[in-house]
Amino acid sequence: MDEIIPIGPSHRPTRTASTSRLGRQASSSNRAAQNGGMSGYVAKPFDSEKLPPTLVSEIRPFLRVANQIEAESPRVAYLCRFHAFEKAHIIDPLSNGRGVRQFKTALLRRLEQDWKATTPMRKEKNDARELRNFYERKKTSNDHKITTVLLEVLKAVVSGIAQESSTAGESLEEKYGWYNILPLHTRGRQQPIMHRLEIKAAVSAVYNVRGLPSVNSEEETTTAADLLEWLQTWFGFQKGNVANQREHLILLLANMQVRLNPKPSVMTKLDDRAVNELLMKVFKNYLNWCKFLSRKSNIWLPSVKQEVQQHKLLYIALYFLIWGEASNLRLMPECLCYIFHHMAYELYGVLSGAVSLNTGEKVRPAYGGEPESFLTNVVTPIYQVIQEEALKNRNGVADHSKWRNYDDINEFFWSVDCFKLGWPMRTNSDFFCTKIISPKPITNNSESSPNPIVNSEEKFCQQKWLGKTNFVELRSFWHLFRSFDRMWTFFVLGLQLMIIMAWNELDSPLDLLDPQTFEDVLSIFITNAALGLVQVVMDIIFSWQARHTMSYSHKLRYGVKLLAACIWTVTLPASYNISKKYPVCSAKDVIGRLCLSQYMVVVAIYLTTNVIGMALFLVPAVGSYIETSSWSVCKILSWLRQPRLYVGRGMQESQVSVLKYTVFWIMLLSSKFLFSYYFEIKPLVGPTKQIMKINVHQYDWHELFPHVKSNLGAILAIWAPIILVYFMDTQIWYSVFCTVFGGMYGIVHHLGEIRTMGMVRSCFNTLPAVFNFSLVPRSSPKEKKTSFRTFLEKKFFKDLKVERNDIAKFAFIWNEIISSFRSEDLISNREMDLMTMPLSTDLSSSLVRWPLFLLATKFSTAVDMAAEFSGTCERLYQKVMKDDYMFYAVTECYISLKYISGFLIVGELEKSILKKIYTYVDTSIENSTLLKDFNLHQLPVLCNKLVHFIHTLFENRVESRYNVSILLQDIVEIVIKDLVRDTQRMMEVMNTSCMAGCERDYVCLFGDHQPELFASTSICFPLPKNDSLKEQVKRLHLLLTTKEKAMDVPSNLEARRRISFFATSLFMDMPFAPRVRNMLSFSVITPYFMEEVNFSEEELHLIQDGSSNNSILTYMQKIYPDEWKNFKERLGADPKSEEVRYWASFRGQTLSRTVRGMMYYKEALRLQAFLDKQREEDIYKGHTAIDQQGQNHKNGQPSLLAQLDALADMKFTYVISCQKFSEQKANGDPHAQDIIDLMTRYPALRVAYIEEKEEVIGGDTHKVYSSVLIKAENNLDQEIYRIKLPGPPIIGEGKPENQNHAIIFTRGEALQTIDMNQDNYLEEAYKMRNVLQEFVQHHGGHAPTIIGLREHIFTGSVSSLAGFMSYQETSFVTIGQRFLANPLRVRFHYGHPDIFDRLFHLTQGGISKASKTINLSEDVFAGYNSTLRRGNVTYKEYIQVGKGRDVGLNQISKFEAKVTNGNSEQALSRDIYRLGHGFDFFRMLSCYFSTVGFYFNSLISIIVVYVFLYGQLYLVLSGLEQALLIKTKTKNMKSLETALGSQSFLQLGLLTGLPMVMELCLEKGFRVAFSDFILMQMQLASVFFTFSLGTKAHYFGRTILHGGAKYRPTGRKFVVFHASFIENYQLYSRSHFVKGFELTFLLIVYNLFRKSYETGVAYLMATFSTWFMALAWLFTPFLFNPMGFAWKKIVEDWADWNHWMRNPGGVGVQPDKSWESWWNCENAHLRYSGLGSKVLEVILSLRFFIYQYGLVYHLDISGDNKTFVVYLLSWVVIIAIIVLVKVVYEARRRLSSKHQLVFRLFKLVIFLAVTTSLAVLCTVCELSVMDMLICCLAFLPTGWGLLSIVQVLRPRIEYYGIWEPIQAIAHAYDYGMGSVVFAPIAILAWIPVVSAIQTRVLFNQAFNRQLQIQPILAGKSKYR
Repeated sequence: MDEIIPIGPSHRPTRTASTSRLGRQASSSNRAAQNGGMSGYVAKPFDSEKLPPTLVSEIRPFLRVANQIEAESPRVAYLCRFHAFEKAHIIDPLSNGRGVRQFKTALLRRLEQDWKATTPMRKEKNDARELRNFYERKKTSNDHKITTVLLEVLKAVVSGIAQESSTAGESLEEKYGWYNILPLHTRGRQQPIMHRLEIKAAVSAVYNVRGLPSVNSEEETTTAADLLEWLQTWFGFQKGNVANQREHLILLLANMQVRLNPKPSVMTKLDDRAVNELLMKVFKNYLNWCKFLSRKSNIWLPSVKQEVQQHKLLYIALYFLIWGEASNLRLMPECLCYIFHHMAYELYGVLSGAVSLNTGEKVRPAYGGEPESFLTNVVTPIYQVIQEEALKNRNGVADHSKWRNYDDINEFFWSVDCFKLGWPMRTNSDFFCTKIISPKPITNNSESSPNPIVNSEEKFCQQKWLGKTNFVELRSFWHLFRSFDRMWTFFVLGLQLMIIMAWNELDSPLDLLDPQTFEDVLSIFITNAALGLVQVVMDIIFSWQARHTMSYSHKLRYGVKLLAACIWTVTLPASYNISKKYPVCSAKDVIGRLCLSQYMVVVAIYLTTNVIGMALFLVPAVGSYIETSSWSVCKILSWLRQPRLYVGRGMQESQVSVLKYTVFWIMLLSSKFLFSYYFEIKPLVGPTKQIMKINVHQYDWHELFPHVKSNLGAILAIWAPIILVYFMDTQIWYSVFCTVFGGMYGIVHHLGEIRTMGMVRSCFNTLPAVFNFSLVPRSSPKEKKTSFRTFLEKKFFKDLKVERNDIAKFAFIWNEIISSFRSEDLISNREMDLMTMPLSTDLSSSLVRWPLFLLATKFSTAVDMAAEFSGTCERLYQKVMKDDYMFYAVTECYISLKYISGFLIVGELEKSILKKIYTYVDTSIENSTLLKDFNLHQLPVLCNKLVHFIHTLFENRVESRYNVSILLQDIVEIVIKDLVRDTQRMMEVMNTSCMAGCERDYVCLFGDHQPELFASTSICFPLPKNDSLKEQVKRLHLLLTTKEKAMDVPSNLEARRRISFFATSLFMDMPFAPRVRNMLSFSVITPYFMEEVNFSEEELHLIQDGSSNNSILTYMQKIYPDEWKNFKERLGADPKSEEVRYWASFRGQTLSRTVRGMMYYKEALRLQAFLDKQREEDIYKGHTAIDQQGQNHKNGQPSLLAQLDALADMKFTYVISCQKFSEQKANGDPHAQDIIDLMTRYPALRVAYIEEKEEVIGGDTHKVYSSVLIKAENNLDQEIYRIKLPGPPIIGEGKPENQNHAIIFTRGEALQTIDMNQDNYLEEAYKMRNVLQEFVQHHGGHAPTIIGLREHIFTGSVSSLAGFMSYQETSFVTIGQRFLANPLRVRFHYGHPDIFDRLFHLTQGGISKASKTINLSEDVFAGYNSTLRRGNVTYKEYIQVGKGRDVGLNQISKFEAKVTNGNSEQALSRDIYRLGHGFDFFRMLSCYFSTVGFYFNSLISIIVVYVFLYGQLYLVLSGLEQALLIKTKTKNMKSLETALGSQSFLQLGLLTGLPMVMELCLEKGFRVAFSDFILMQMQLASVFFTFSLGTKAHYFGRTILHGGAKYRPTGRKFVVFHASFIENYQLYSRSHFVKGFELTFLLIVYNLFRKSYETGVAYLMATFSTWFMALAWLFTPFLFNPMGFAWKKIVEDWADWNHWMRNPGGVGVQPDKSWESWWNCENAHLRYSGLGSKVLEVILSLRFFIYQYGLVYHLDISGDNKTFVVYLLSWVVIIAIIVLVKVVYEARRRLSSKHQLVFRLFKLVIFLAVTTSLAVLCTVCELSVMDMLICCLAFLPTGWGLLSIVQVLRPRIEYYGIWEPIQAIAHAYDYGMGSVVFAPIAILAWIPVVSAIQTRVLFNQAFNRQLQIQPILAGKSKYR
């Protein structure tokens, strides 16, 4: 289509010119209108959402308004669209932007149609009048958003020319009146939140610009509206940033102002204390930075007191504006300090009016105040450095040492050299040199990275590349030694000491005092010195590439340490040797024991260097002072200990904390060393001495080292696994001790005190008191002084006095919780009635009306008990009052009958009769004559009548009026004639009453000719419409008729769990709750990528298999049958499809579930604010009071509801960072509309996203990136803030970058990070203000900077695997983190839902780190960073949130691989290194074993098995084992069995199982925990944990050696589906199958040639755990694969497998389509490995050759020949096989396509030749069948070893002809492995019962709910 060319002289389409084209058709349109009229015009909206990115912000408001008003005024709507068209043409006249041409065309067509249709409908003479009249009408309705748009259109129509587009970044608040929380524009000042006094005070201070100089030299004072706008005019910040930070600053100041104590005298004036508090929090890091670099702070305050507050606010605002626009620079806090340092200096110059010495003019900012000058000149240059360095990462395959990450660039600003950059910054500085040379694009489809950024131009630096800063992340296992060198040294010395003790056969510790022995023991210090030298050398080698940025003091320190280490390494051995040669002590003389040799003196001198460290450990406060002090002496002392860096200083804990974890580790290490000595080391010393004495001369193979003495090889084979287990088993002891002490800690803190609903019922009457104690604010703001009594009261003996007001508040909140249960469909309407506590003042004020589920059956029980009772009245009272709920039930029933009868009975006579009956009963009770006055045996009869009577009242039907009269007569007759013993006396009383009070002229009660009592004229029935009366009748009816026991209500397990935990948490220790207005404000942020928002209609109802009628919705209906039933009861039998979608989505791992849960925070705040404001009588009215006050509020004053909303908005903000929202909306992705629907459903929800749009500048198109915040407005998304970015923000890890871009839109002093698959509950949201008080009311030590919270895994019921993960995760987030936080003090940040001290982390680098690859586990680095910066991470268990986990094996394995990859990268990181060196010894141990140590020890536990088996293989194949057994007469060694037992402890999952069982015991009781544990074992939990161990070991070792860490999306699907054999093979081939086959080969060979275990049973017992591991690694993916043994699936998988193996690979072929593509991808990591890693890989591959070397000498064909020739001949066979494969490959390539027959004949010849050769060997050389088996066992591992080696060498040999046969051999290996694994699966699939058993094991809970799982799995097998 031709471009739309404007007509007219202007470059803009003028009104006349632009309409000429339309005008040509106007006459015909008018004629048509005159002839036919326009009565049939139908307004259709024009799509205002799918717009070109370049036009969105400018024209969308006009199109939206046009759609809104089209029904009212089609002509005005047309004018709005026409104006939008003109603006679009002005912005992009040539339509260069993406999609602009198509948009213009579509809009032009619509305008042509509207011109014809709307011209006749115009009521005025011209468009200007029409538009003006409509504008005036809308103006009177106060619709500011529409009138603002109409006004702009009106101006354009009047002037005839469209206005220019708004300036970039213009504040939308100023233009359209849109706002986030605070409507700061003029029209918004009447909003309720703006009426709050603290807001007024903050606004007044921020808008105080009095006395500030103007940027225009001609003006004396500024014309800026507020402080931030003034800063914008001077420094060039974006308007969107200014608007965002203006609201941010005002809210912070207001919240700090309202919390001040004592309160300010004038609340509308900002108090200096609030400003000072914010100032200190914001600039704490900046001031520390200045102190560290010995620079003066540039925060200068004036001497005039009136100006001080204004200047402080200017500095705070300046920092916030820098931070808000810094983009990726926010992750580099000291870089921001550098920028602020210079800009604050410029600000001071501007404020003080300083004159430049150079120019003679007033000082002005270096970069000026032009629009976006700060972004362009300050942020962008540094951002480009970050971006270009990130490109060198090459998507994670480049070595870390080749590029600078965020930490490297930030740490450049830790040195005074950073000031060489100058200000303005020198772009020719070395800092800006990146050395990028033609970077290649790296594709990545994961969440971690967006599309690649490719710099097509080559960039060369004239300067010198700075390289790494302070630390280099090299790929090596030596990092673990280097980071935790003190631990390894300690364990090595301990091992040496135990060996010395065992070798010398010491029986008592006193024997160590023997001079010779003692001197031998002191030899450990020689080892210590040697290890110290190794550590120094490692430090120098690993830091070599950072030498250019290393300070002179660092280099000097390394030199001094190296010199000292060398001196001690030489001196100690020399003095030891001298002391041995010339001993000065005699062992015979007792006095000789006290003598000192020369070596002892040297050791004493050597140890003096550690005295200072020991002293500082004992007094941590002194050590902290020394490390953080700027005093020269302190600097020297800390310099000797570790390099002086900005972080990692002053991390010491309090004396009490140090004492606690020191005692813990002393106990643990004592147990570990005692066990190791008596069960590992000592039993092995004796056999070792015997082996060393034996001389072996005869070997079963060609011994390469026949002259080695003492049988060194045998000793190594025996000792190696023991030594490895010695270093590994501390992890086991750590797990055991953490389990025990963590359990004890949980018991002390009341965890699990209330585990069941029975326990809830028994203690329910105490809940109001503890609720009031913990969750209700104190009436007095002053806290009591802490005393022993108050401590006991708070910790153990809480005041449980129940007051009426306490009951009211508790009942109000309890009812809201039950209401939320009902809205979530956890309970039914009836259960809701039974669980609700009535709120009413109509009944007796002394009566507590408990929920009916507590009183159920109590009344009937009391009636039966009274009817059958015989004894005194007092005894009856005691029996009734012994059960509180029975007493309450009887009392309430009696009082309720009185209350109801007061409404029902209107006749005076009847009232008098009932009054006398009630008086008679009351008198009997008071006089304790109830048994004497009444015949209680008749109570059941009366009770039955009452039940019928109340039931009739409950139905309240007119036709039952006569029945009510009859029932009343019967009841009175039963009371008087049957129940009352003295009937005559009662009759007299009645008659007396009648005569005195009755005016009727007839004989009274039961006299002659009496009228009918309780006739229709005497009762008021049906009952009046009184809500209180109706509720009371209903409650009394339920009280009398409910038969359910309290144990059965509620029936839903989730509801029971939540109530139990809520009740338990009330007894836990938590801070006192402040009032809502005094609590800390907080935000919640959720990063979102492309996950499910809601389940779509198609997904819910999709049926894949015609034979089954099952879908996800059906699955959920079956697995949640009670909740589906409750849902239909709530919304009817045919609910709307939208509600069904939400119902299903709220039960999956969806974003909507998370949003619903997090928005409970706002609901809780509103309710808590209501309780804070209202009196008791208002609380009893509940929501009615809110509504009434909302309707009856005074003019000009906000309603109560509006005030509550305003207060909640001031305290809580929820932001979702939807990274791809703009792209999703542009592409029409339904996820975008789902997100908009969520914002509409929850108006307080905000969404931040990254917008990428094209901008036309000078005819060229440029990509522009922006951070945008939106909210919902009229069911559409409405932009609030837009902040332009320097470039694409996702240049590191995706999730932290996504969080970082959105964090500027969060508010408050705390920030909770929530993942998109989490949940929250209303009852937990009530405790949020208590949690936030932890930041304020910390007791001792540091204030917490991160607070960890408990998680409940809600996906545990999906499958057995989901249950395993649920238990494992629950144990980690409870007992694990509980003990890490206290006493070990090493809890970090493990993801969500931790709460951050927002201001602390805002200035310290954010809530996560984002460097590519190294920060893959981004969350934990926030904990590391917080700890290194002297923060405090703690953990609280009295509040919990929900969390979803992966439910299928493949998803679980991907997740564990990702976590393990992350831990591998952590082991290489500077954070772990600094923690390892900054912590004291025992805290360092805790850090190691709770982080990377766990994964490294998992790897060690696997290596133990390999070392043991290869050692035994060496012994049996060489013949050493037989020789040693014959001469030493030993069958086996207990130490080796102990080692294998220790390994199996880790292998079988017992390491994670122990905490799991302990936590289950705490929270569910021992019986339930034991049964759950047994059930888990029956569901093959040990198999799963063994398989999981293999995953951890594989990915940890591989990542450290070769890299390859990456984000692995798991899908988070709700339903488990069948995984194909191809998918399983791809995932587990290298990580499990290969290793499983290797173990199987080792065990088979060992079994064939073993001698140590004479019987097979003994052998099996010794190697059981290894066999178990091998089989688990081979077959677990199929055991836990749904329908893995269904024959139909087996056939499909086999066919797909063969197709996948045969399909050729190549460019563009995905790994899941071809074996060749997968094989290349699987081995790609070896291409990018370093030289050391490749060498190590080759060395490890050589282990496969031991099979061939050893087995060929055991062939019958070799005879007794032990020469090396035999081994060489075996290689001839291998070479022949390779040549044969090459020949066949070439024949296939040349002959198979054109000469098929020749190729077949050739293969026949080859086959015959091979067969003939084997026959000849069998005949001539006597080659036996056993020889053939042994050859297979020998040559198969060798072939695999060769393949492993050639993969390392592939870059050098793949272009030669040898590569094709290698690939063919690899193909054969994979096909063979797959076939061997597949065969037993297929065999078992023949047996139908196997599939049924497997399904039962996987889905036991589904079977318990009678869910037919197989049709669902079958129907969904192809659906992913």
